[in-house]
Amino acid sequence: MHMKALTFHGKMDISYETVPDPKIKEPADAIVKVINTAICGSDLHIYHERESGLDKGTVMGHEFIGEVVETGKQIRNLKKGEMVASPFTTNCGQCYFCDIGLTARCINGQLFGWMESGIGLQGTQAEYVRVPYADTTLVSIPEDLSPKHVLLSGDILSTGYFCADMAEINPGGLYVVIGCGPVGMLTIMSAFEQGAQHIVAIDTVPARLDMANSLGAIAVPLNKDPVLNVMEKTHGTGAEAVMEAVGSPVAQDLALKLVRPGGIISTVGMHTSDQFTFTPADAYNMNLTYRTGRCSARYYMDILLPKLEDWPFDLDMIFSHELPLSEGPRAYEMFDRKEENSMKILLKP
Repeated sequence: MHMKALTFHGKMDISYETVPDPKIKEPADAIVKVINTAICGSDLHIYHERESGLDKGTVMGHEFIGEVVETGKQIRNLKKGEMVASPFTTNCGQCYFCDIGLTARCINGQLFGWMESGIGLQGTQAEYVRVPYADTTLVSIPEDLSPKHVLLSGDILSTGYFCADMAEINPGGLYVVIGCGPVGMLTIMSAFEQGAQHIVAIDTVPARLDMANSLGAIAVPLNKDPVLNVMEKTHGTGAEAVMEAVGSPVAQDLALKLVRPGGIISTVGMHTSDQFTFTPADAYNMNLTYRTGRCSARYYMDILLPKLEDWPFDLDMIFSHELPLSEGPRAYEMFDRKEENSMKILLKP
């Protein structure tokens, strides 16, 4: 049997094509029929081959919600017909890292949409997905929640919440978010939800700055001297913490200029550079705490699902487009070029 999927064929080359259906390989697997998937900023690293080594023909993507259609012999928690959401990596639920909540570093975990030398896991921008460790990876979608919002919890909402969490928000201080794409916008929401009262948001795209403003942040364009702006607001001290959701050397350099001595830089932007923009001496002289890493989305899903019932902001604003999966190649171009004020693009197989 065959299905349709978005596949990788080299730099900026995504195809909508027919590939074999996934099959149960291990007793702990499940097969999920995808109802919604989405394009993530980290997909663009693969798209531009900033992350290299992916096999040509690999199914792209790592965000999805869907319906369980088949289960392996060891599955206890899932039933056919159940609506589920997934984090962007699989989780065994039994190793040391799963135990301590660092599910991002599960020793048996795999990232959806990464096949290298024939080893790995196919992605989720497809009609069906094989999910290893399905019992401990997949989360049942409560009937009273919007499935689209639960999809966000499997990656970018968890990532935004993790970014704010690492910033150790105190109500009085001034905080900065660099980058107002989908993750940055959810970081702003999460920081407010965690008690922040003053947030400066920095970006270059006017529509994104307007959206940050509508959430209650003070939007500052990158070309309008955000460092001076923050220093004026803090009487020369600097921000309590800077939440960096870009993953570029420019963003890293700016974060250091904005943060106060003894402050925190919390980074969830995916860096592909091989060195820091600042030196160990800079970090020492700033008494800097720099926190970063892949978000433990499975851990945060359990925290976020109860909060989604009365989340204080409209999560639908994050979705700018809903397109059929067949328009995936065009959706990648739109998202990459930020055309039509594209934010999160939802794809429907």
